[in-house]
Amino acid sequence: MSDMDESGRDAVTDRPRTSPATLREKPVAALTDGPMPPSLSTIAAQNGLERRVTNLSAAITRARLDNAERASAIADLRGAEIARLEILRDQLDPILAQLPKDCDLFDVAVSPSERPRLFIDSIGFVEMGRDRRAYRFLQDTRYGRRQVCESERPENLVEAITAYIAHRLVEREKALATDYASGSGAAEAARTAARQAVAKAPVSRDPGAGRRRAMQVYLFSLEVIGSIATFGLLFLLAAWLIKRLSAS
Repeated sequence: MSDMDESGRDAVTDRPRTSPATLREKPVAALTDGPMPPSLSTIAAQNGLERRVTNLSAAITRARLDNAERASAIADLRGAEIARLEILRDQLDPILAQLPKDCDLFDVAVSPSERPRLFIDSIGFVEMGRDRRAYRFLQDTRYGRRQVCESERPENLVEAITAYIAHRLVEREKALATDYASGSGAAEAARTAARQAVAKAPVSRDPGAGRRRAMQVYLFSLEVIGSIATFGLLFLLAAWLIKRLSAS
């Protein structure tokens, strides 16, 4: 009965019967028809690496979006600052039109740099405050940078800049006067004034001037006659010597 059951099971499964001794003799690789499946630790490491790569990619994407939004916001703020500084520049046009023609101290223009500024001259400029609403008029001095005026109203800045330009013009006049006094201009002006004073002065009449002039002419004539006589004597002496030498 047992033999019949075993033969029936073998017929159903269609697999050859293998004894336990034969199984023990075969190696493990021979028992598997294909490659061995990965272990659980390998699968977990691969899943963790994919998760980290996915999270890093998502973080880079979010960082790029944040950077783009921040750059857009900064560009909008810079555009607003430049617009407000240009409005202030337009309000300064009537003041700048009254400057002297030969004055090149002031070159008022908006510099659209990372921190936009309205330059009045080489040491004074206007920029927006931290709140991007108030104007700040600053000046570079030998003791550092100082704030001249700060206000949200452009009219106050126009008044402060006008006073600043007036003081700079007065300093320019003083500098030009100092250069003129310390240079050759003052000396030349003094010489010109002296010549004009001599030319305008009346000629004084001296009664002894005629006699002194006649004496000078007489002495000059004596000097000329004496020189001619001396040269004549030297010529005669030279001729006599030549004659004696030729005779001997």
